[in-house]
Amino acid sequence: MAYKDLQDFVKALEGAGELKRIAAQLDPYLEVAEVTDRVSKKHGPALFFENVGQSGFPVLTNAFGSYTRMHMALQVESLEALASEITEFMEIEKPSGIIKKLKLLPKLARMANIFPKEVGSGPCQDVVLTGDDVDLSIMPVLTTWPGDAGPFITLPGVITKNPETGKRNLGMYRMQVFDKKTTGMHWHRHKGGAYHYHLAEKLGKRLEMAVCIGPDPAVTYAATAPLPDELDEMLFAGFLRHSPVELVKCKTVDIEVPANAQFVLEGYVEPGERRREGPFGDHTGYYSLADDYPVFHVTALTHRRDAIYPATLVGPPPMEDCFMGKATERLFLPLIKKQLPEIMDLSLPLEGVFHNLCFVSIDKRYPGQAKKVMYALWGLGQMMFTKIIVVVDKNVNVQNTSEVLWRLGNNVDPRRDVVMVDGPLDALDHASPLAFYGGKMGIDATKKGPQDGHHRPWPASLRMAPEVKNRIDALWGELGL
Repeated sequence: MAYKDLQDFVKALEGAGELKRIAAQLDPYLEVAEVTDRVSKKHGPALFFENVGQSGFPVLTNAFGSYTRMHMALQVESLEALASEITEFMEIEKPSGIIKKLKLLPKLARMANIFPKEVGSGPCQDVVLTGDDVDLSIMPVLTTWPGDAGPFITLPGVITKNPETGKRNLGMYRMQVFDKKTTGMHWHRHKGGAYHYHLAEKLGKRLEMAVCIGPDPAVTYAATAPLPDELDEMLFAGFLRHSPVELVKCKTVDIEVPANAQFVLEGYVEPGERRREGPFGDHTGYYSLADDYPVFHVTALTHRRDAIYPATLVGPPPMEDCFMGKATERLFLPLIKKQLPEIMDLSLPLEGVFHNLCFVSIDKRYPGQAKKVMYALWGLGQMMFTKIIVVVDKNVNVQNTSEVLWRLGNNVDPRRDVVMVDGPLDALDHASPLAFYGGKMGIDATKKGPQDGHHRPWPASLRMAPEVKNRIDALWGELGL
């Protein structure tokens, strides 16, 4: 059964011993963040802060901050099994014959109950504030690092519609609270919401939008997933939860929002309007620089009577977002392998904060194959932001950073094996001389032979004799070690 709302997920976490309630009075300015940071670094539980500032709403942090809780959020025992389902979901095509049609029936049955469904009302509109009654300060929005420009909403589901086609997009972009009725809208130019705003600006039109805070966990995850532009994130969330996302019409804008959300902010962004946003202590472990971003004007704030305010803290890894990123790595790897079948495994290590490092193992069969894989990865969706790609042989465990670095140190001739290219970079990359664009590096750490122009003998890796390993395996229990 899908979680009916965030409250349902909280109950499941608590029942599994994965949540700790904090009764002490804490300030939303830095104090909640400091507690969360300490617990995150110890791979500790989700935290439910019952008394935050003067707000009457509790705060939930670190809810996705472990592999166990990511499995619980997506209601799966294995991310690999879900990954196979996602691959089938993405690849459904019109069948050409009776046998293919029969094989498609189970898939179609699985898809029948995932389309979003509009309902007449929902708890997200228990309380409706419009006009002068709108006041964002009723929410316990956190300030997470001392150099932050102010409080930031960090787990928003931002919903927009393409002004030309009406197609919906759900994304997650941080929002600095400027005052009681306005926030920043920090969407990067490569994202779906930013594209909708770009189209609206070209048309000279205001772009209506809505922000859902605290829907069920599948919707929250879907907002972060690297989906194709044509795929509705609400549909994907329905697929994940095996049940349609129920949507209600907003009160002041033509947008539908999850009926089970905790808070909903309705409003618009004007064409051409910008305001200085940031700095913000980001997931890179550095403050992202202040810059000018669109301004979100709130026309209505609605919420549940029993609302919980969910937030995430980002900073030096490991943090909660690392586990969301690793889930994405596992779930979308099969789709990458469909396009690059020589790939055996891929890892985006926590230290690389999603876009700085990628380790990939391949079944190498011909010279130049490692470089071919690098170039192909840089051409795949959000993989274009990857700054450093390291390619190793299929027998290397890319999930073991120590092993990758060992191979990197031993197998690379920098003059021959390092590729330097230019291309798009993540907006948070502060090292490049230009924003959004700069250098990238590919490193071929595979074994080299004559076909690679390497004519010296390549030494064998150290391996214990199998018969000795078997003998010690049989004796291990007697050794007292």
